[in-house]
Amino acid sequence: MCGITGWVDFSRDLTSERPTLEAMTGSVYRRGPDAEGVWLAHHAALGHRRLAVIDLEGGGQPMTAHRSRTEEPVVLSYSGEVYNFRELRSDLITRGHRFESASDTEVVLRAYLEWGTGFVDRLTGMFALAIWDSAREELLLVRDRLGVKPLYYYAYADGLLFASEPKAIINHRFFTARTSETKLPILLNPRLAMPWETPYTDLRQVQPGHMVRVDRSGAEQCS
Repeated sequence: MCGITGWVDFSRDLTSERPTLEAMTGSVYRRGPDAEGVWLAHHAALGHRRLAVIDLEGGGQPMTAHRSRTEEPVVLSYSGEVYNFRELRSDLITRGHRFESASDTEVVLRAYLEWGTGFVDRLTGMFALAIWDSAREELLLVRDRLGVKPLYYYAYADGLLFASEPKAIINHRFFTARTSETKLPILLNPRLAMPWETPYTDLRQVQPGHMVRVDRSGAEQCS
């Protein structure tokens, strides 16, 4: 199953926020009891709880890769399964990529390096993922076409919080849990929600088959 969490903020140094990220990541422990990982940089912090299925030794996350030796890393936190990862791996090898693991996680990461945002169209499976591109200072949040894997986010003036479960965001000091009368039915029956809705004001879901792009200009959801 796995759980992903993260925080992007262009106004602060997140390398000092390890306890906050670890608390967010720990809150989704039940989604991934086998391992925990966190990665922090100046404006981005990603966390991961792992349920180990493929490549038990080599599939740890967040996973990093580089376009070149001199460029800052691209970082992935990923939940789900890509069914055609073996075919994609073979294709990527012919294009010059070298793999250090047998995991589908690394295939997803290197597919982004090869095809940019178009990598999503090549994935067949169920997944929710976050990619931080350090060189471009851009975060991508992606959810599978059927919305099998959940992914929530809260965007604010200088950044964004995201997680596989609302509680990882709700417990963050930047988020104030509020609801309204119109959202009360969703609290009682989540099936009444539209694909992007949650019971909480300002807390949204990435829509199935959509991508949210986050940079210094803000957050934008696109298909």
